[in-house]
Amino acid sequence: MMAGLMAAACGTGQAPGTTSTPGTTRTADSAADGRAAFQASPEAVGTALDAARNPSGAISQATSPATSPAMSPATSKAVSTAVSDALGGSAAVDCRRVKCVALTFDDGPGPYTGPLLRRLAAHRARATFFVVGRNAAANPGLLRRAVAAGHEIGSHTWSHRDLTTLPAAEVRAELARTDRAVKAATGLVPKLVRPPYGALNTAVRLQTSRPMVLWSADTLDWKYRDSARVARRAINGARPGGILLFHDIHPTTVQAIPAVLKTLSARGYRFVTVSRLFGGRTPRLAYSATVPGTAKT
Repeated sequence: MMAGLMAAACGTGQAPGTTSTPGTTRTADSAADGRAAFQASPEAVGTALDAARNPSGAISQATSPATSPAMSPATSKAVSTAVSDALGGSAAVDCRRVKCVALTFDDGPGPYTGPLLRRLAAHRARATFFVVGRNAAANPGLLRRAVAAGHEIGSHTWSHRDLTTLPAAEVRAELARTDRAVKAATGLVPKLVRPPYGALNTAVRLQTSRPMVLWSADTLDWKYRDSARVARRAINGARPGGILLFHDIHPTTVQAIPAVLKTLSARGYRFVTVSRLFGGRTPRLAYSATVPGTAKT
């Protein structure tokens, strides 16, 4: 299903691709914060996430991550920044001031998610992973690695069924079972949902209050297993405030990512999670899907 324009991009109320787009300047402090976040080890971030959990095992958005007194100030700040990103915080990148685009990956985690995480880290890029619950349950370590690196985890349902064909109770079960799998692996409950195939109607939307996140550009990586073609579609489809759709279950997609990151970085883009793209206030429907399309997500 194809996506129309967002009602608001980067919290500015400006649709992506219009002439009044966010600027490309940022302060030296914000640039330093962005670099520092990638100096924190996954182990340090994981410890801070553990410390931020409340007694129920969930992560509190209001809790400041605990850090060891032995940590240097720079490392402590790096851990706090990385954990803030994992929670959808807004300290490191202000998308009202810089060109932001959200990379999103559906259907994992799987055999190619690990290599993808390494490629993203090499370019200091953050992304949102819309995971299939049964794959999350089978690969909890990959989810922990993604969260430790500052990526965001969203729900893509338990078994990737077309939600518009299911009774309301089954829709809720698909979401709840995925929530449990993600929470068991990371302590976090997904704040965002992407319906499989982009299939969405009023009945489905009534089953959760969480934002439904679609996309502004579909790379069609599920259809064209050609890394150069996927990279071109992503680069040509990128707009400030946009959401790009990929799938981390295809090796050709992972192979395309370095070219995407290198080219868009040269054009001044920052790669952020969906929650950061909207300044932590993702609307109930991030993109309006009103035109039938071909996305197989």
